[in-house]
Amino acid sequence: MKSSRRDQKVPGGLVGIPYSSQSIYATWRACGLLHPPSLHFPFLLSLSIYLCSLNLSSSVEDSPSPAPSQRCFQGIVIMVKENIRWLYQAIGLEKWLSKSQIIEPISGSIQEIEPTDSILSGPNTEDENYISWLVEHPCALTSFHQMMIPAKGKQIVVFLDYDGTLSPIVNDPNRAFMSDPMRSAVHEVARHFPTAIISGRSRDKVYEFVKLDDVYYAGSHGMDIMGPPLLEKSYDDKYQINAQDEKGKEFTIFQPAQEYLPSIGKMLEELKTRTRDIPGALVEDNMFCISVHYRHVLKEDYEALEQIVWSVLSDHSCFHMTRGKKVMEIRPSIKWNKGDALEYLLDTLGFADSSNVLPFYLGDDKTDEDAFKVLKGRGQGYPIVVSSIPRETSASYSLRDSSEVLSFLVRLARWGETSA
Repeated sequence: MKSSRRDQKVPGGLVGIPYSSQSIYATWRACGLLHPPSLHFPFLLSLSIYLCSLNLSSSVEDSPSPAPSQRCFQGIVIMVKENIRWLYQAIGLEKWLSKSQIIEPISGSIQEIEPTDSILSGPNTEDENYISWLVEHPCALTSFHQMMIPAKGKQIVVFLDYDGTLSPIVNDPNRAFMSDPMRSAVHEVARHFPTAIISGRSRDKVYEFVKLDDVYYAGSHGMDIMGPPLLEKSYDDKYQINAQDEKGKEFTIFQPAQEYLPSIGKMLEELKTRTRDIPGALVEDNMFCISVHYRHVLKEDYEALEQIVWSVLSDHSCFHMTRGKKVMEIRPSIKWNKGDALEYLLDTLGFADSSNVLPFYLGDDKTDEDAFKVLKGRGQGYPIVVSSIPRETSASYSLRDSSEVLSFLVRLARWGETSA
C-alpha cells in the first residue's frame, strides 16, 4: 500500500535509521521555528536528521537526568535558536525568515505536529504572495523589538478580538474554546497593561470562553461594553449604568443600542423558525446583533438562506447586514462599531487626548478594520491583523494565526515584566 506524504520516511543518513517527516518537523519546532523550510534542502535535512538522532524523538524534558545524546541535542537546539537568522542567510534562504518565526513556547517539550504539504514541497505561489504582502504588513513577532522602542515611558493598552485571534476559527461556534496557554498569556498581559476583548459575540458568551476577571469585555461589536468606572460624564447617561461585581469591583455597563432589543428579539425568533429546514444553518443570539452561520450549509442551500435573511431584514429598516467568515450578521444601523468601542474604552481609562498612550489592537475580522482605522487616525498605536493570506487591511503589522498571537502576547507580557 502506498504511504501518504505525511507518513513518508526520510533516509537515516548519519545514523542509518529512518525518521518520519513528522519527527523532523517537531525537531525544527523545538528550535523555535513555526514554519521550517522544505526538507528538500540537503543541508537542513542532514541537520534535522542529526538532531533527531540525538533527541531520539523524545522530549528534552522526558527524563530528570538526560542522556549524553539528549544533552548534546539541547546544546545544538540552543545554538540553532541563537544563530538561525545567520544560518538562513548563509545558505541563501533569506525569504524564509519572514515565515519561520522564532517562537517562545510555554514549555520546553516537543510536540509532534503534522507537516503540511507546503512544508514538505517548499515555497509556492501562495507563499510568495504572502511574503510580498509582509513587506507592507511586517510580522509583529520579528518586528517586536523595533515596535517597543517608542513604548518606553508610555502606557500600553491592549485590545483583542476573540474568534480567529484568541481562539482558532472552528466549525462549531459554540466550541470556540480558548486554550489554557492563551488564557494564561492574556492574564499575564492584563497584569501589566489595561486589556479589553472586543468581539462580535455577546459579552456574556465571550466571558464564558475567557473566564478572566482582570480584563474588560465589549460584546456585540462594541454595543455592549463592561468597562472601568467613569471618570467623567462624557456619554449619554441613558445608555450606561455603574455597577459592582460580587467582589465589590466597580465597573460601567455601556449599551448604546438598548432601544433595539425588542426588534432584535422578534427577528431572532423569526429567523430560527424560518431556517429550521435548511440543514447546517445556525442562528446565534449575540444580544445586540444576530449571527446567521452557514459554515455547514450546502452550497445549493446558501441562496435560500440568504433570501430568508434579506426577507426578515426588509421588515426592519433600522437594521443592516454585514458579513464575516461564513456568517451573516444583522446589526442596528447606529454609528457604533469596534472602533467606537476602542475610543470609548480609551476615554474611560483616562486616555482621551493623551499622547502618552500606546494602544495595540489584534484582530482577524473585517469588523476589526474599524478599530485599525481609529488607531491610524489617532497616529498612535499598532493595529495588527491576524491573517495567513494576503488581504486588504488598514493594519500596520500582521500575525499569521492564533499560535503567533500567543507568542506575541507571551513576549509582550515578558516585556511588561522586565520594564516594570
